[in-house]
Amino acid sequence: MPALPDGEPVPSDGSLPEWLADAPPAAESLGLYLHVPFCRVRCGYCDFTTYTAAELGGGGDRATYAAAASAEVALAARALGAVGRARPVGTVFLGGGTPTMLPPGDLARMLLAVRDELGLEPGAEVTTEANPDSVDAAGLEALAAAGFTRVSFGMQSAVPHVLATLDRTHDPERVPQVVGWARDAGLAVSLDLIYGTPGESVEDWRRSVEAALETGVDHLSAYALVVEEGTRMGALVRRGFLDAPDPDDQATKYELVDELASAAGLAWYEVSNWARPGAACRHNEAYWRSADWWGVGPGAHSHVGAPDAAVRWWNVKHPRPYAERLAEGGTPAAGREVLGADDVRLERVLLGARMADGLPVSALSAAGREAVAGLVADGLVAGRDAVRGRVVLTRRGRLLADAVVRALTD
Repeated sequence: MPALPDGEPVPSDGSLPEWLADAPPAAESLGLYLHVPFCRVRCGYCDFTTYTAAELGGGGDRATYAAAASAEVALAARALGAVGRARPVGTVFLGGGTPTMLPPGDLARMLLAVRDELGLEPGAEVTTEANPDSVDAAGLEALAAAGFTRVSFGMQSAVPHVLATLDRTHDPERVPQVVGWARDAGLAVSLDLIYGTPGESVEDWRRSVEAALETGVDHLSAYALVVEEGTRMGALVRRGFLDAPDPDDQATKYELVDELASAAGLAWYEVSNWARPGAACRHNEAYWRSADWWGVGPGAHSHVGAPDAAVRWWNVKHPRPYAERLAEGGTPAAGREVLGADDVRLERVLLGARMADGLPVSALSAAGREAVAGLVADGLVAGRDAVRGRVVLTRRGRLLADAVVRALTD
């Protein structure tokens, strides 16, 4: 797993910079991310902040995790309140790891802490990630009763040999079953897929996308496999036991998922995400629009911003020092950075360009505005939208989004 970034020290009480009290928020919504860093097994491609029971010496940290996370929620309420940023939460997202490694009661306890300390907006979106083999019908019903509104299952593939390469443990035939259980409980459902796994053919990928869409899900995410340094898959690729993902193959698979999802009534709203009308993930949209969010848990990142400045910080990565710092009344933050006006503008372009509604040309620097005409000529930016003053990626532009962003940001 990657090291934490460098940064300046965070006050021991977790207090935020005083200038935030005088700065208007960059967005009205407040999001809360709750990281649950536990997994039954570590997937070979994953470099997230996660731990198995063996790595934690029996996994005893899981039993007390809800209490530690709830303590950080209380810290968030105090710190945000001191600078006038405490307000009801519009979106909550439990990610991991595998949040459903914890009992439904623990997840409900963490959500209750959010409700008690900060409040939830009417109609708040509350999502948990889950693996298909980490839930049952009763557990999903319990989550819905506790106030969860949405579940995102890590499907990744419908093809057994692809799942085996990814070290995924679930039976692909279980996916439609868990989707049905979630729907019966009244939960909206998203499925996550990964394309470009070594050994995955285009037909394998088609089979996976079609299987996901056949469940009738509201939301689909599809991510190109990235082989990270320090992972088991990274070592296998480096030693020649697995082939590295082929960018041309991944481009073909992206075009295929876009075609199939669109034909099924799911429109793209961010480069890697498709949804039925009204089913976009509001929590992730808040990230891409540089809203305020507090990240709870080991390794979690947070962001509180204003139109021309922002502060971002990150927590220690291991569950034990994380819990110990909170038990002592301190902050689990390991470091932070303050973003100036140029940094904020750059991030808004980096993130906003990925959205289907794009970003205003006026948000670009002079050099970025000059680059738009060339990007339209190259078929990377939609000409009609550019005439209307917005930068919106074409499908080809989505395939080359990083190159487009480089052109737009000097």
